[in-house]
Amino acid sequence: MNLRDNPAIFSSGQTGPSITAPGPILTVEDLRTYFFTREAVTRAVDGLSFEVKPGGTLGIVGESGCGKSMTALSIMRLLPPKLARTVGGRIRFDDREILALSEAEMRNIRGNSIAMIFQEPMTSLNPVLTVGDQIAEAVMIHEKKGRGEALARAVEMLQLVRIPDAEQRLNDYPYQFSGGMRQRVMIAMALSCSPKLLIADEPTTALDVTIQAQILRLIVELKDRLGTAVVLITHDLGVVAETCQRVIVMYAGRKVEEADVTELFDRPLHPYTKSLINSIPRRHAGGERPRRLSEIPGIVPRLNQPIAGCAFAPRCTLATERCRTEAPPFERQEGTHLVACWEAANVVAV
Repeated sequence: MNLRDNPAIFSSGQTGPSITAPGPILTVEDLRTYFFTREAVTRAVDGLSFEVKPGGTLGIVGESGCGKSMTALSIMRLLPPKLARTVGGRIRFDDREILALSEAEMRNIRGNSIAMIFQEPMTSLNPVLTVGDQIAEAVMIHEKKGRGEALARAVEMLQLVRIPDAEQRLNDYPYQFSGGMRQRVMIAMALSCSPKLLIADEPTTALDVTIQAQILRLIVELKDRLGTAVVLITHDLGVVAETCQRVIVMYAGRKVEEADVTELFDRPLHPYTKSLINSIPRRHAGGERPRRLSEIPGIVPRLNQPIAGCAFAPRCTLATERCRTEAPPFERQEGTHLVACWEAANVVAV
């Protein structure tokens, strides 16, 4: 079947699935994912909750080690079973409880209804298979297509992500592609079965600035065309500002702030969010004195040790004794702006 014969994908250039669905496509409630070793238990994700609307884009941002990738792997159920497991919470996708599914049922969802773009395409693509075979495999497994029809779909997907000479490149191996082109192959593979949800885990890591911009524009364009909801995981707030509608800020395995993207940048309410925004280089008008970049002192706390109070308190200039001893609850400030901070009222807008 030709992709353009599918009205859900190509319908006069309009988004296919309706984005006025009655409820979220993905709901995560109080998610807790821990790593278990002989020495200690590491709380990689500790009580995370969020929703993703059909056709929407949610950004998850934070420093390395804050639990962003572990959240994605928990949703996909790709955690190493001997080391990590989800010990609590719920993950509900398209009216199905992900954590209650058998492995066989989960395999039918992975790469089909939920797809994922991993951080480094060279380690995610199989070096001994052509890119055409790797894209076609998902189509053959999930849509029960024959090899010829699946390869035809692979050609269309490579064309969709703007890889020149798609029919010839179909027979090339991953090492024959540049970093940016390999990432395009990963996007083509992820979208080959028209998923309802795409998880992009640092999709522009190790790419130069020009290629980063191309990849981000491509993801947004394909999201709009296919009606796919996107969870974009990144440490780059600039990427979030360009592509996301709503943002979650994570720190030490926990969510500390959530807001619409414009609201977050205009009025951050958590000291950690404000510090992240202040660390972004900015352009200066002629004659304007350059502002020194802000750094966040200290280090992220060890997640295999108990954390009393707010996890960010040891690095926060606004921290009080209450912050160090009592964990702040999540509170709604205005509209849909949520924050977990005792001193939110004292955080000056950037």
